Amino acid sequence: MHWTHVGGLPRVEAMTAMRADDVQSSEPVRHGAYVCLTVPPGATGAASAAPVPELADRLRLRNEFEAASSGYPSETIAYLRRVAASPGDVEDRPLLGAGAVVHVASARPEPVAEFYDELARLLPSALDQRVLCGVVRPKLYTGLEMHNFAYAHWVLQQPGPVMPNAFLVPLSKTSEWWEKGWMERHTYFLPRYDEAGRMLSEGHALAAEAGIECLLRRTYRHQTEPAPPGSYDFLTYFECADEDVATFDEVMGALRDVARNPEWRFVREGPAWRGRRVATWSELFD
Repeated sequence: MHWTHVGGLPRVEAMTAMRADDVQSSEPVRHGAYVCLTVPPGATGAASAAPVPELADRLRLRNEFEAASSGYPSETIAYLRRVAASPGDVEDRPLLGAGAVVHVASARPEPVAEFYDELARLLPSALDQRVLCGVVRPKLYTGLEMHNFAYAHWVLQQPGPVMPNAFLVPLSKTSEWWEKGWMERHTYFLPRYDEAGRMLSEGHALAAEAGIECLLRRTYRHQTEPAPPGSYDFLTYFECADEDVATFDEVMGALRDVARNPEWRFVREGPAWRGRRVATWSELFD
């Protein structure tokens, strides 16, 4: 509003209210893909000899096995050799049977797409290749206190020999979940209490608390939510030291317990794939 003067007396006139323009972006800040490879026994030699290291060098992909990082390096690649896999709610035979997974990531989508497209051309036609893609977006439900609880001292990526275990667990949420408003979805990440202040359930954050100190966590979201048929809403990935594998299993058990974490009533998991980080492409086929 502003003042005018009529006959020497001030008069208030309405004016358009001034508003901030502070809408925060949800645009992707990182792009990634897990290339799941099923290699028939007779094709391992040809697969091992494929010039994949040269492709990685040309795209300037840094090997995640080699060094720790204070954040996300610009472009990276990782080689994961199968240890075991177990089926989930969603049937996904290419992932369940994959003998190796290659992770590639970049701040830009082009190097990621170029890598898996070129990889398909370089490998023997007998190989089955399943590509799981996703993006990293700014955190949606994480305020100051939750950031300090879950991310202030989160585990950064360590060299392969320090944290050799890798776990890929893709999942989707049900249509009932996506029909909820964002405020209601947010409540499932927090504990729930009755009128007397007694905790009824822990929620996602407390159920997963044991992993904060020892598990590297990475989550890609699908470009669109919910994801289309044949894709996952979320690609969750973890790394840990040998002595912390039991903690990973403990955390997954707690998350899957709907009495402790009601959110999981809306979750449909794909196969849970376990691997070992290796230093080179050829080691995937040893």
